[in-house]
Amino acid sequence: MAEMIQYRGTGRRKTSVARVRLIPGGKGIEINGKTMAEYFGGRELLSKIVEQPLNLTETLDKFEVKVNVIGGGNAGQAGAIRHGLSRALLEADETLRGALKEAGFLTRDSRMVERKKFGKRKARRSPQFSKR
Repeated sequence: MAEMIQYRGTGRRKTSVARVRLIPGGKGIEINGKTMAEYFGGRELLSKIVEQPLNLTETLDKFEVKVNVIGGGNAGQAGAIRHGLSRALLEADETLRGALKEAGFLTRDSRMVERKKFGKRKARRSPQFSKR
């Protein structure tokens, strides 16, 4: 059997990690074994975020996308998938780098939740001050 060609990319955002596979020839996006609409519960914005790199490079109907994503919430996962998808597209076709880089899809969003400090109620929130 011939080796199946596929392109891989790993994306991260907040605490989410997405492993993305691009398979040439197919259509559709599958996330953790479900369709995108099923997975995001019909939240259009998240579906649009995931599709951004494909729409930008006009490759929406050239690849079948299979994603395995863990950790974080819906929005973080959508961002992680977008990052991984962009990296996988880059592996498939290096000429797309300029467009993807300009749109900012190749940059890892480094913003994370700040840790809680001792003596504080949250990361920065101090206990209520009482004069008497």
